[in-house]
Amino acid sequence: MSPDRVQYPLDLESLRKVLPHGPGVYLFAGPRDKVIYVGKAKNLKKRVLSYFRSSNHTPAKTARMMKMAQGLEFILTLTEKEAFILENDLIKKFKPRYNIILRDDKQYPCLRLNIREPYPRLGIVRKIKKDGALYFGPFSSANAVRSTTRVISRVFKLRKCRGQKLKHRERPCINFQMDRCLAPCARTVSNEVYGEMVKQVRLFLEGRNTELVGTLKRDMADAAARLDFEKAAEIRDRVRAIQKTVERQHVVSPRMADQDIIGIAQKEDVRQLAVMFVRRGHLLGSRHFLFEDSNAALVEVMEAFLKQYYSGQVFIPGTILLSEPVEERESLSEWISEMAGKKVVIHFPQRGGNKKLVQIAVANAENLLAGHQITRKEALLESARSILNLQKVPRTIEGLDISNLQGADAVGVVAAFKDGEPDRRNYLNYRIKHIDGIDDYGMMAEVVERRIASPSLPDLFLVDGGKGHLSAVKKVLDHQLETNGAAPLPEVISLAKPDEHLGEKHDKIYIPGRKNPIRMGPDHPVLFLMMRIRDEAHRRAVTYHRKLRSKGLTRSVLDGIPGVGKQRKKSLLKYFKGINSIAKAEVEELCAVPGINRNLALKIADRLSSGRAKEKGDQTQVDEKAQDVI
Repeated sequence: MSPDRVQYPLDLESLRKVLPHGPGVYLFAGPRDKVIYVGKAKNLKKRVLSYFRSSNHTPAKTARMMKMAQGLEFILTLTEKEAFILENDLIKKFKPRYNIILRDDKQYPCLRLNIREPYPRLGIVRKIKKDGALYFGPFSSANAVRSTTRVISRVFKLRKCRGQKLKHRERPCINFQMDRCLAPCARTVSNEVYGEMVKQVRLFLEGRNTELVGTLKRDMADAAARLDFEKAAEIRDRVRAIQKTVERQHVVSPRMADQDIIGIAQKEDVRQLAVMFVRRGHLLGSRHFLFEDSNAALVEVMEAFLKQYYSGQVFIPGTILLSEPVEERESLSEWISEMAGKKVVIHFPQRGGNKKLVQIAVANAENLLAGHQITRKEALLESARSILNLQKVPRTIEGLDISNLQGADAVGVVAAFKDGEPDRRNYLNYRIKHIDGIDDYGMMAEVVERRIASPSLPDLFLVDGGKGHLSAVKKVLDHQLETNGAAPLPEVISLAKPDEHLGEKHDKIYIPGRKNPIRMGPDHPVLFLMMRIRDEAHRRAVTYHRKLRSKGLTRSVLDGIPGVGKQRKKSLLKYFKGINSIAKAEVEELCAVPGINRNLALKIADRLSSGRAKEKGDQTQVDEKAQDVI
């Protein structure tokens, strides 16, 4: 910790004494005093102490952060606006682990027009400076800005030569010959004429096309009145070109408003945000932002985006429409308005045309997210093929597992996955038929033998176990290959838990033909996918095994006696506390049980004394447990 930073221990009573009630910024520090989270608060004391209240509704990310946090720093500010600025600066400086950070380092292109020059030219730049020039954009892509400059170059006749100072030329360049430049470098062009052209370019870039076309039509009428038909025809062509360009821009707001429309979508741990730019009622473009490995709520992502995105924008529209309601909407609106130098309204529309615009933005975000998910899965499966040395991309994977209790009621299951997601329609259950006693390898081999006898085999078998389990399955597959020739069979790998005696901490993967396992970090996506499949197979196996055991425990020799139904069996077991006591009871004692008459008591005594109560050596133990289940 640097000397100018004061860190307080996370002691609730101490924090109650030192935390102020005013606005400011707080920083949670983790190991080695590293900042892990930066937050802003209208009331520091109230906000920070809320982290220490036990609640079942605390987000998982916040709970993890508090487990890692070891200290707290806070900075008091005079106003909430100052807190916004400071929070944004500190997030950029420390890049805390638990903050949502807008990772958009790409500098989007803008158009620059320096109106202080006598003969301004239009240039493409990626860095905006406070130099008095006009900047238009940013544009969503380089293609978008080039398309705009091509239109301006064709319609308006600004100079194309580079440099602030205009160098005199003996002959004008080819742009003049193509009637795309006034050529102030080689001929006399008055500042008024050139300035009028600059004014028209500015109106066009600001989206004020209606005003621009109206001005040009008046100029065209004046030229025609002066019988300057060549000039009038030139202006007419310019008007047509502008109108043709405008026609390609989709009108979304009849009020000719400037708006940013922000929609957000989520799936699993990914958040996709789409921003649509509406200028003078026309949709000019959009930008997209992806937040991966984020379990934050959509509201939290939206608020973090607003704080970080608009702090660096030159042009901010008068209205920002959101698909999620942020808590600090009024405070954010005031802060952004101060940066924009005008009133900016942040709105969460509930109905009407603005609601439809927000729905369009959300739909765009969902489409982008779906495409990203497909690309992400493709990359994951391709990575699995490469790391696991497989012959083909494992689009279908089946996790194999067995479950038994000292060899009894053994079962095997198949948990099917397709493109990285569970395919529950193709889950399979097997009761082990040919293996007696404790033989995990033999049981796994039986499951594989029965599975490969079916059609539609997967690309990959994932076995829960180590090298022994892998070897048992590989032996079955090799035998099948020798018997049936070159039939397409699944490849196989096994996933083993870490050996704590060897100091291992993470799961490992065994593949055929390799002595040592493949080891990956605990957060590696390929290992995570294999663990997910293994765990699903294990869950399925345990559930199926418990179901069979439950059925076995509820069976009793009493079930075979005519007249003894579920209720009378329950009464007998409750009265005598077990099957042994029932077998030793006299007929009179049996008659004492509610619902048992003498004839039925004689049948029960006869059945239990006949020796048929012991179908297996351990049947008595099973019936002793039945009283707990029934």
